[in-house]
Amino acid sequence: MRKNRAMTPHVIAILVMDGVVPFDLGVPAQVFGSSRTGPERTRLYELLYCGEGTVRTEAGFSVTPDHPLSAAERADTILIPGIHAGGPVTDGTLPEAVRATLLSAVARGARIVSICTGASVLAAAGLLDGRPAATHWAWAKRIGGLYPQVDWDFDVLFVDDGDVLTSAGVGAGVDLCLHIVRGDHGAEVANAAARRCVVPPWRDGGQAQYIERPVPPAAGAGTEPTRAWVLDRLSEPVTLEAMAAHARMSVRTFTRRFRDETGSSPRQWLLRQRVEHARLLLESTDLGVDVVARRAGLGSATALRQHLHATIGVAPSAYRRTFRHAG
Repeated sequence: MRKNRAMTPHVIAILVMDGVVPFDLGVPAQVFGSSRTGPERTRLYELLYCGEGTVRTEAGFSVTPDHPLSAAERADTILIPGIHAGGPVTDGTLPEAVRATLLSAVARGARIVSICTGASVLAAAGLLDGRPAATHWAWAKRIGGLYPQVDWDFDVLFVDDGDVLTSAGVGAGVDLCLHIVRGDHGAEVANAAARRCVVPPWRDGGQAQYIERPVPPAAGAGTEPTRAWVLDRLSEPVTLEAMAAHARMSVRTFTRRFRDETGSSPRQWLLRQRVEHARLLLESTDLGVDVVARRAGLGSATALRQHLHATIGVAPSAYRRTFRHAG
């Protein structure tokens, strides 16, 4: 769905239904609205909130979309926020107008996105049959039971299945929207949008959701200061022992606390950050592959190729060409 950056903004239609989750409704406006380019900070996305009249939100207040459902006919992307009431999450039914809007969008090649339980809308329309998809872990039993034909993954933050992308609940919608911006316009634009939204610029879609489990009492500032310290030293060899020492914890305590806070081990997290930094350098600079590998702390071009291929399935040169030709 990548557009030439000199063209008009990418149009995203957000379908507003009864029982909509207000947070999910606001996430696209914040992330896509913060995605701009050039010295004039030109908007890269146009958002259309579409629906049929005033709807009641899950929080108990009402909202009125500015556009009718028919306005979605010109959208490049259709996005469904989470809903906590209505047929898609209770009995598998779907308003025919919404079904027709989705099927029309698919027929013309539009990208389809859902946040949280918005995936139930896509499933009710038959758009997830036989496909991998994510939604909030707390709705696994109900939604999984309603739509057994979907290959649900209730553990991950989001699933990118090409033209259909689905996310877990609440904050995972931010991750998915930033992932979309990154794919459309590159890491620099996505990272800048994340900074304006004051959120982490990237969490891997395969990272575990924060499923309810006992969490130890917080002490001090946790591992976040150490993570920031590490990100300033990606080109240097940083050991687990050094990270634990910076956090003033034993290695065992640091590793446990780190996993509780991030969903991964320190070594896994550090490797992801190194690969992420290498991707940014490949996208935004002309540095040689060896130099990129060293600056990202991966050591050699061979190691960079191995890790990049394991992460996204392409070589550094092919990855760089994708962004050179994107505009």
